[in-house]
Parts: sequence; structure tokens; C-alpha cells
Amino acid sequence: MKRPRRQFLELAGAAVALSLVSRTASAQPYPNRAVRWIVPSAAGGSPDIVARLIAERISDRLGQPLVIENRPGASGNLGAAAVARAAPDGYTILFVTSTNMINVTLYEKLEFNLIRDIAPVAGTNRVPFVMEVNPSFPAKTVPEIIEFARANPGKINFASAGNGTVQHVCGELFKMMTGVDMTHVPYRGAAAALTSLMGGEVQIMFDALTPGSIEHIRAGRVRALAVTTAKRSEALPETPTVADFVPGYEASASGGVGVPKNTPPEVIARLNREINAALADPRIKARLADLGGTVLPGSPADFAKLIADETAKWGKVVRFAGIKAD
Repeated sequence: MKRPRRQFLELAGAAVALSLVSRTASAQPYPNRAVRWIVPSAAGGSPDIVARLIAERISDRLGQPLVIENRPGASGNLGAAAVARAAPDGYTILFVTSTNMINVTLYEKLEFNLIRDIAPVAGTNRVPFVMEVNPSFPAKTVPEIIEFARANPGKINFASAGNGTVQHVCGELFKMMTGVDMTHVPYRGAAAALTSLMGGEVQIMFDALTPGSIEHIRAGRVRALAVTTAKRSEALPETPTVADFVPGYEASASGGVGVPKNTPPEVIARLNREINAALADPRIKARLADLGGTVLPGSPADFAKLIADETAKWGKVVRFAGIKAD
């Protein structure tokens, strides 16, 4: 009889000790170990480049490694789903992109809900797009494009990086707001689409304003007609905006950080503070400008509003164009 009682006491003592260790660990300030940052796209893409650019600065401020984990697949849905399922402790975060916002409407059935299951932390960057044409195309301005398209319905082809991509919905938004008829031609990636544009196989593309696209514009391989943001780009100061001719038109790609729902507010506040501090670094600002973008600092509420607004905006475009996921 003594032995079972002794075993019980030993087990009870171990349980108490484990409980004390657990409480001590949970009482340690956040973070006390490495943080995993899931980027839902392949290495080398724009989100990956931005994440790696600011991760080191954030890591320094957190005092713990911020480890980038690329999780491509299903147009960013695999990575987002992984974060939605993760423990809400701040040790798994998501690079939220405009693609995630488009996917809310594009995909009829997802195993997670971006608005419900991902808590916004902070914006990171915004990337404008540029409406460009093949140099041989007769239209040289946005009004001329509209006039040509109305006179030749369905005879203008516009390229994109794929069905449901930001490039695609930029073009569909233009169609929706102008009433013109253009034919969408999806490619497997922006590089293939741009090659087709330069080769004259398509006439128009809404391309991300990156160093590569700027180089092609300056070399005369493509002609820039307008940038898609509300204000002119410092990278192409002489190029007008689409909104100069189509009032209210605005399109860009945005990035930011989200965490699983129910993540403690103090953890979100800490992450927000360190992300904004990294974005305030002049070197980060300069490097993002070199990449064609701008920083997007703000509060969790600011990023939540951006996600909600962009999700609603692109949802209207997806429904208008009848876009279906591949």
C-alpha cells in the first residue's frame, strides 16, 4: 500500500513542478525564442524580398531571430492557412499580401477566413503598378487607349502574371471603370507576361513598378502611359496617373503582417512597435524606394482598415469580371 501512495506523491510533485515551470515560461517577456515569419510565396518574389529586408532590423529590436519560411502554393492560401491554424502566441506570423485579399472572393471555399482568422498587426509596404504598352501600339495616352478600345472592342489584349493576380484585377478595374472591352491573357508569372508584351503578342500590361520594369521603360522596350496610384511615382515623375483621366482609379499591391486570431494584444502591440521602428529606418526606406515601393507604417487598426477596404474593392472587381480560380 505504501508504494502506490509514494508513486502518487511523486507524480503529484512532478505535476506541480511542471506547472511551475510552465507558468514561469509563460511569464517570460515576449519573445523568448525565435519567431517564424511565413511568407506565402516563393523565395525571390517581391514579398520575400521585402520580408528579408526588414526581418533583420526587426530581429535586432526583438532580441530574437525572425526566421523567414517560404510557404508557396494555392496562390498564397497554403501559407495563410498555416498561420490561421498556428498557436496564437506571436511566434508564427504571416506576410499578408494583396493576393490574400483578392483570394477572399476569388476562392469559393477556403479552410480559413482572412478577416476572421488573421489579426492585423502592421502594414509594411505599398507597390504601385504602371500601365504600359508595346512601343508599336498606336495609342500613346490613357485617353487614346480608351478611344481605341471603344472603337475596337475585344481587339486589345492585356497580359497578367496569372488569373486572379494583382496585375489581372488592375486591368479588370480599368475595364469596369471605363466600360472598355479588353481581352485578358494570363501567363505563368510577370516575367513571361512582360516578355510577351515586349514581343508584341499583347498590347497592354499593368506591371508592378520595380527596378526591372523601370529599366525596360527607360530603354524604350515598353512605353509607360500612367501609374496606378493616386499620386505620381517618384521613380517616374513625368508619368501621369490613371486617375488623371479615370477619376477615382487607384490600384496597388500592399503588404503587412498578421497573426492568428486571439493573439494577446500586448504581443500585437510589441510587434507593431518594432515593425514601425524598422520601417522608420532611412536605409529601409531607401531600399524599398529602390525596389519601387514605399513604406506603409501605422497601427493595427490602420492595417485592418486597409485589408477590409482592399478585400471589398477587389471583391467587386472579381465579381464584375466573373474571375474564377484556376
